[in-house]
Amino acid sequence: MSVKRLFVSTLFLSILLLSSCERSNQPTSDNLDEIIGQMIMIGFRGFDLSPDNPIVNDLVNNKICGVILFDYDVTLQKFERNISTPKQLQKLIMKVKQYSALKPFIAIDMEGGRVNRLKTNYGFPPTVSAQYLGTIDNIDSTKFYTDRIAKTLSDMGINLNLAPVVDVNINPENPVIGKIERSFSADPNIVVKHASEFINAHKSYNILTSLKHFPGHGSSKGDSHHGFTDVTDTWQSIELEPYSGLLTTKKVDIIMTAHIFNARFDSVYPATLSYNTITKILRDSLKFSGVVISDDMQMKAITDNYGLETAIEKGINAGVDILLFANNLVYDPEIFSKSKSIILKLLSEGKITRERLYESYNRIKTLKLSLLN
Repeated sequence: MSVKRLFVSTLFLSILLLSSCERSNQPTSDNLDEIIGQMIMIGFRGFDLSPDNPIVNDLVNNKICGVILFDYDVTLQKFERNISTPKQLQKLIMKVKQYSALKPFIAIDMEGGRVNRLKTNYGFPPTVSAQYLGTIDNIDSTKFYTDRIAKTLSDMGINLNLAPVVDVNINPENPVIGKIERSFSADPNIVVKHASEFINAHKSYNILTSLKHFPGHGSSKGDSHHGFTDVTDTWQSIELEPYSGLLTTKKVDIIMTAHIFNARFDSVYPATLSYNTITKILRDSLKFSGVVISDDMQMKAITDNYGLETAIEKGINAGVDILLFANNLVYDPEIFSKSKSIILKLLSEGKITRERLYESYNRIKTLKLSLLN
């Protein structure tokens, strides 16, 4: 064979190998179901799991990324949801893990104080609020209380705490943050100090954490659970400081978005649905490469203003990796099938890309590999 032919053959083989490698890094029809499933987290009803519970099908066949647990059912207005005693909760979580086709996130909002799903009347240890810890500003106290929370979660089998809140307490009368003592402080340095200790305590028990609510909910006058929340005139740049400060520690697992609207960032969409906010600010400017989870997509700030298809399209394209449907403000046992159908439709119409889904899938898969339980 001539040198020229050998060169051409080698070049052709190299192109084939490169093309094969590129294809192997793209989602195929075989794993597209898994990719979509891993981008959705769902809340459910039940102190126990039986095969006819819709969440079982979501765990077994739809391969959802995980579940979120509550003690109070908002729709039913009863403390009858997932949590009654420590022993019951351990059994429930064990069944969730047994039913899961893939390792699941078992998530809970366990901030301490008012936002506390594992209450003393169920048999769990007492907690204190973030505001209490920030006010006394004693790192040993924060270590003590956050270690207690982390150990309790570990004992139950929970592997993801959707906390700490790193909102800066700009408006003490804020009905969803300041007024119910969810912020450590109006000083971002104090927020960073105590949130960092919160994260450290959870890492010692191999529990993931999530900073919230990006890019800052502390100045709001309204509650995004109940409707449109505009912080354009109240938001301050110091609300980004806890994120920039904590990201330098390289300990941030997940960041949760806020449904707040800030026209200075995006004149059309709230943060969860905003490419400018999630990709340009959080990913490009602050250099966060980890998992982004939405706040509950069934909160009225979203549902009262956007249809499910628009919310999913804009959320994914904004850079959200996990779409959270708490199924509590609204209960919809078909929320997964509806969401999956929408994602497939958006894919077929070219409104989202497989490459974008694969980015999220890789981030989620990488984070799950860090879990021991």
